[in-house]
Amino acid sequence: MGVGGTAIQRIRYGLTGLAFVFLMVLIGTAVTSNEEKPPANEVTDIAETPSDPLAELGVAPGSGAENEAGPPAKR
Repeated sequence: MGVGGTAIQRIRYGLTGLAFVFLMVLIGTAVTSNEEKPPANEVTDIAETPSDPLAELGVAPGSGAENEAGPPAKR
C-alpha cells in the first residue's frame, strides 16, 4: 500500500474519534439532564421577564407600534 492506504486509514481513525467524542458528549448530556427540578409550588415571576430585551434597551430597529402598523400604503 502506498500513500492512498495511509490516507484512508487516517480518515477512518479521524471519523472514529469524532464518533467517540459525539457519543461521550451525548452520554454526558443525558447524565447531567437528570438534575433535580425545582418544586412545582415554587412560583417564578414570568411577568417581570422582558418580552423583547432589545426594545427595552432602545436598540431595536423600530418600536412594536411601527412594526404592527401593517404594509405601507400604495401610491
